[in-house]
Amino acid sequence: MKLSGSVALITGGASGLGAATARRLVAGGARAVVVDRDEARGAALASEIGATFAKADVTDPAQVEAAIAAATQLGALRICVSCAGVGWAARTLDRTGKPHDLELFQKVIAVNLVGTFNVMRLAAAAIARSEPLDHGERGVIVNTASVAAFDGQIGQIAYAASKAGVAGMTLPAARDLAPAGIRVVTIAPGIFDTPMLGTLADDRRAALAADVVFPKRLGDPAEYGALVAAIVETGYLNGETIRLDGALRMPPK
Repeated sequence: MKLSGSVALITGGASGLGAATARRLVAGGARAVVVDRDEARGAALASEIGATFAKADVTDPAQVEAAIAAATQLGALRICVSCAGVGWAARTLDRTGKPHDLELFQKVIAVNLVGTFNVMRLAAAAIARSEPLDHGERGVIVNTASVAAFDGQIGQIAYAASKAGVAGMTLPAARDLAPAGIRVVTIAPGIFDTPMLGTLADDRRAALAADVVFPKRLGDPAEYGALVAAIVETGYLNGETIRLDGALRMPPK
């Protein structure tokens, strides 16, 4: 499948990994719909790169369906990339013995895991209606996990659980969607230079980069976008979670 001429939907597309992905797919000739809750940033990016913006919360089926409908107005939906996510730090028990807030745990699971599934199921229904390409392929869904799915640190119990769930969906989703000609691949990023890390002091950012085996730096969101583009155009890649982390293995804290 080629990027050029394909229609792509990118959630969490207003910033970070999602914005870099939108830029890369549009640069490759795709027609993109940037989906985000941040209307100002999402609309500004869409205007800049020649994409369409759709405001949506990934946990809201009606809003996601409206975003997908906007994408299908551009042509046959072929590509769906889920980058929307949240994360908070809290231990199962804090130093005073207080248990983790249950609502906070549920919120992280709702956005990162349930939201990813919600987008995937609805996008798959739209992609399945498109005409098949070579070898019966109709499209590809790329989800975002994290190295925390495998190396969850102290205080990452909710985030790690949510991202492990995303990784765990990959193979069964690929098997479920094979009859429709839809591939499913997950990327598990390491430490990337996104707006979330941009608030940290330089010494803290340097310390994070020091744990990376090689190259000893934070990941560039453009590298995530480049991997998405490669996944789209590599038709034999399916049912796999790819670590994009410079060989990083996260320490306990």
